[in-house]
Amino acid sequence: MIAAERLHTLNDKPALAKGGFVLYWMQQSQRAEWNHALEYAVERANELELPLVVAFGLMDDYPEANQRHYAFMLAGLTETFDSLRERGIKTLLGRGHPADVALKAARAAALVVCDQGYLRQQAEWRARVAEEAECEVVEVESDIVVPVETVSDHAEYMARTIRPKINNVRDKFLKPVKKIGLSKPWNNSTRKFQALEEFTEKVPSLGQLAVDSSIEPTKHFEGGTKAAKQELAKFIAEHLSKYNKNSNQPQTDDISHMSPYLHFGQISPLYIAKQIQKSTAAHVAKDAYLEQLIIRRELAINFVWFNRNYDKLECLPEWAQRTLERHAADEREHLYSPDQFEQAKTHDKYWNAAMDEMRKTGFMHNYMRMYWGKKILEWSKSPEEAFATALRLNNKYFLDGRDPNSYAGVAWIFGKHDQAWQERPVFGKTRYMNANGLKRKCDIEAYVKKVENSG
Repeated sequence: MIAAERLHTLNDKPALAKGGFVLYWMQQSQRAEWNHALEYAVERANELELPLVVAFGLMDDYPEANQRHYAFMLAGLTETFDSLRERGIKTLLGRGHPADVALKAARAAALVVCDQGYLRQQAEWRARVAEEAECEVVEVESDIVVPVETVSDHAEYMARTIRPKINNVRDKFLKPVKKIGLSKPWNNSTRKFQALEEFTEKVPSLGQLAVDSSIEPTKHFEGGTKAAKQELAKFIAEHLSKYNKNSNQPQTDDISHMSPYLHFGQISPLYIAKQIQKSTAAHVAKDAYLEQLIIRRELAINFVWFNRNYDKLECLPEWAQRTLERHAADEREHLYSPDQFEQAKTHDKYWNAAMDEMRKTGFMHNYMRMYWGKKILEWSKSPEEAFATALRLNNKYFLDGRDPNSYAGVAWIFGKHDQAWQERPVFGKTRYMNANGLKRKCDIEAYVKKVENSG
C-alpha cells in the first residue's frame, strides 16, 4: 500500500523473532491518521502477528523551543495518543533525548519504524537509532507529498527548477492513506516488557515540564488534528475562492493557517491537498494554493535536506554572498539592535505591526514575513547580524519556527531561491522591499488595525 519510494531501510539488521512488538517511534508525524509511517507499522505488526507500540520522546530543553511551542504540541499529542489507544495501539511517552527514548523502547522490539524529519538533528537521531538498535529500522516519509530524493538528488536553485520535477510524478504520490486494522491489539493480557517500565502512557501537562517560560502559549491557535481539520474546512468554505487574489493581502484572512499544524505533523499535506482538490473553488484558486503547499514547501524541504548549512549565511548562492559582502559597510539610514527589533521599537509602524502580530499570535501573514525580514537586513549593522536576528526571532515566536519553511524563508530574504536584481545600497543585488510598495500593493493601514484588534 505504501509507495516503495517512501520506505528507507536504515540498517542491514533483521527483524528479531524474540521481539515482543513492533515499535513505531513517532517524532515528526504527530498524528493518528493519514500517516504512512503508522500504517506501515501496522502492516508489519500484522505480518509478524505482534502488537504495536507507539513511543514519543519528549525533551524539556529542545533548542529554541518554549511554552508556546510545547503547549501547541502537547495538545496535539494528547489527542493523537487517545486516538491510537482506540485502535488498540499501546502509547508510550519517554522523557529525554528522542534517540535515547527510541533505543530504550527498541530493546524489546522486533523492529522499529520511524517517520522522517529533514533537519540536521532529526536525521542524526534516526541514523543513531539505526546504528545502535539490534533490530531492523525502517524510515517512512509521511510529511511530504513527493519523497525528497525522488524529486531530486541535489539542492534545487529555485521554484522553477523543482516545479516540473515534482509535477511529473505528483499524481503517483497524491493518494489517500488507507487506515489498516490491527490484527493483535494491545490489551491487559499482553505480556509485560521490562524495557517499557520507564515510560508513561499519558502525555504530561505543560506545568509538568521544565521548559522555557519566556514566551507564553498563544490563544490564537489550538493544537491537534481536529483543530487543524476544522481550520482547513473553514478556509475551504470561506476563503479558498479568494486565495489567488488575496494571498498577498495581509489585511485579509484569506489564508489557511496550516503551517503550525504541518510543522508538528498534526495534519498530512496529502490530506490538505485532497481536500483542496475536491473543493468547488475555481481551479485558479486551487492551483495557487497547491503551488504553496507542494512546490514551495517541498522546495524548502529540498533546501534543508541537501544544504546542511541552512541556518548560516553560507547557505546562500555565491552571487548573494558576494553582493552582501560588497555592501556590508554601506551606511544605513536606520540602525536597530536585536533587542529593539524584538520589542518592535522601530520608526516603521508597518514593521512594528508585523512584529506585534508575531509576538501576540505566533503567526505572521506570509507577505509581511517578507517585508519584516527585508527590513531587518536593511536596518542591521551587518548581514551576519541581520541573519542571526531574523532566525532567532523566527524560531522564538512563530509556532512554525525551526521548520524547513522557516529556514528557507529567512534565507530567501538574503537571496536564496531568488535572482539578482538592480543593485542598490545595503541590499546589493538582493531583492528590495519598502513601505511604499506595501501601500501600493495592499491596504497596509487595515493590516495595522487588524493587528491592533487581535488581542
